Order: sequence, then C-alpha cells, then structure tokens
Amino acid sequence: MVTKKVNIDSIDKIQSFVHILNNFSGHFDLSSGCSKVNAKSLMGIFSLDISRPLDFNIYNDEYAEYILKAISAYLISSNQG
Repeated sequence: MVTKKVNIDSIDKIQSFVHILNNFSGHFDLSSGCSKVNAKSLMGIFSLDISRPLDFNIYNDEYAEYILKAISAYLISSNQG
C-alpha cells in the first residue's frame, strides 16, 4: 500500500480526481480523521472534510507510480500541510 496526502478542496477538483482514478483498476481510498471512503466515489468524497488535506491510499503497488503521476496536481509535498 502507498499513502500520500492530497488536496481536493473543490467540486471541480473532486470530479477531475475521480475521473482520473476511474481510468485505473484497483482499490483506492481517501480518509479524513476517522472517516474512510472509496476514492472513486463522488458521494463518498463529499462526505469528507475536504477543507483539509486527505490521506490517499493506493492498494495497487504495481501501478502506484503511474497513478501518482496521473494525480500529481493533487499531491501535497511532504513538507506541506
């Protein structure tokens, strides 16, 4: 499993993020505090506190590098927030 912090703090960003992930097979989730949702689910993401960075988990290690490259615009570097 690979975990990164992401910023998807608007409706447009959420829609784009989910669209990108739906091009990949495998399981991904997002978590905020005690809440964890399927990262391919628009409704699930809307239930999270998107005003803060979210933890993004990739359970497909084989393609993690490609997935991270595809969502690079949403990644938060380790020295931020």
